[in-house]
This record gives sequence, C-alpha cells and structure tokens, in this order.
Amino acid sequence: MNFDELDAKMRVYEASIDQIIPPGIYLVARIDGRSFTRLTKETCNFEAPFDLLFRDMMINTVKELMNCGFRVIYGFTESDEISLLFDPNEDTFGRKVRKYNSILAGTASAAFSLQLGMPGIFDCRIIPLPNIEKVKDYFLWRQEDACRNALNSHCYWGLRKKGLSVNEATKEVDGKSISYKNELLFQNGLNFNDLPNWQKRGVGIYWKDIEKQGFNPITKESVTTQRRELFVDPELPIREEYGKLIEGIIQKNT
Repeated sequence: MNFDELDAKMRVYEASIDQIIPPGIYLVARIDGRSFTRLTKETCNFEAPFDLLFRDMMINTVKELMNCGFRVIYGFTESDEISLLFDPNEDTFGRKVRKYNSILAGTASAAFSLQLGMPGIFDCRIIPLPNIEKVKDYFLWRQEDACRNALNSHCYWGLRKKGLSVNEATKEVDGKSISYKNELLFQNGLNFNDLPNWQKRGVGIYWKDIEKQGFNPITKESVTTQRRELFVDPELPIREEYGKLIEGIIQKNT
C-alpha cells in the first residue's frame, strides 16, 4: 500500500468524530484554568480573594488569544476563566471544533505559563449560539457569575483571615442568601458596592479605532492616522447596558 492510499484510509478515522459548526451560528469559546485553585492559592500564593498581578496575567492571555489567528471581536475574563466571541463570519479551519479547542487551549496555556514562569494549563470548549440574544444572554450569565464569585470569595477569605478553618468558613458561606453575605461583609467593614467593578463584573477586551499622531518625513507635516487596538475595559456596564455593548460590538463586525 503506497502512502496516498494509507493516508486516505487513516484520515477517515482521524476525522470520524469531527464536529463542524454550520455557518450562521455564533461561536463563543469558554477557556478555563485547570486546578487553578491549587495553583493560585498554594503553589504561587497569590493574594486572596483577588490579585492584581493575576488579573493582569489573565488580561494579557486574552490579548494573546485575540491575536492568535482567529477573528475574535470580544474577550471577557473573570477569575480563572476567559470567554471569546468570534466574528460572525469566522470560518477558519472550516469551523472544526477540535481545531478551535486545541489551538485556543494551547495558546492560553502557553501565554499564561510564560508570564507565570511555570505551567498553567487551560481547557477549552466551543459553545454554538443561534442568535444575538443568546450571545447577550451568555455574557450576561458570565458577568453574573463574576458577581457571585466576588461576593462568595470576599466572604470566605474574610472569614479565613479572621482565623476560621476551611470547613468553618465554607459552612458559614455555603447556601446563604445574597443579603446574608452582604451583611456579613458589612459587619466586617466592607461594603460590596464599594469593591472595584472589575472584581464584580469582570474585564472586557475589545477592538477600538484609536487616533494616532504621526509625522510624514516627506511632507514634513504632522498627520493623524487610525489604528485598530485592543481596549481593556475594567468598568463594564451591567444588565441591559452590558447587553447593548455586546450587541454593538457584533453589529460593528457584521
């Protein structure tokens, strides 16, 4: 059997479980850190519940993902997770899911590890969404998760810093209402509303046209040019206004 015959025979098996997202379906990638609780709290001892260095490393990882060959129009990060929204017309690799998952997980892992100086591993899954409303719902969902994570984390780590054990702090927070947790923070001198918005809402990264001042050496004149750059937004709006932001980004790229 020659190579061409063997190649054709074996590629059938390689592609046997290929999943392809049809055109017209919106693509979102969800990328999560693997065993990041141990990595951030035990191995690296980042500040709990939030660490500025870790936040910036996640933002830089999103930027790398938005420049790795796919047309990504919006990135969002909170805690150890990243969500990416692709251009509606993205068709790289024929929209094969395994290609997106492997490349994005590998890129995120490499970008984060280089910053950290040790392995930081991510997994990835592609989420197909049928229309703009579902895309808006997805990002509203992840932003709400960021808010809940911030409330729970501040409660838990506030109790830990007061001397409670892991089990004691967990028992005090688990299953309690939002109002109870807010009151718990308030009794310990922390108003949840006063926390930085990036902790409560996550951070958005999207493309903006930025005016740059330059100089034309031939005409000896100052010139204004426009460049497309990534903008990091730590002050995302919430609820309906956040949905409008997402919709506007999609429409701009349609």
